Amino acid sequence: MTSSGSRPIRVLFICQFNRKRSATAERVFAKDPSLDVRSAGTSVDALVQVNERMLDWADVVFIMDEAQRLALEHLFPAHEAARRAICLDIDDKYAFLDPELVTLLRDRANPHIERLKSS
Repeated sequence: MTSSGSRPIRVLFICQFNRKRSATAERVFAKDPSLDVRSAGTSVDALVQVNERMLDWADVVFIMDEAQRLALEHLFPAHEAARRAICLDIDDKYAFLDPELVTLLRDRANPHIERLKSS
């Protein structure tokens, strides 16, 4: 992990289709200059499908629900990302940029991000 004094913290948000939850998270957190944020999906139908390079790049991986952990374990069985991914426990019931989704993302991801910034 890196401190805020060096390069930005690399944050990867993953949901199933990369259309609502992870795409919203990328939009919201990309405004923070201390973060380098990307998003992806686990489905072959995702706008941007997660790949091993993204997992290697990330300092922290956030998944929206446990289905993404299972998908990561299936897609990348030897990669530690599935084990270390932080589940935000956000159901797939929100529209892109839904205010309630934005609040949930901030409330659940910020404590982890702040801990990384201070390390």
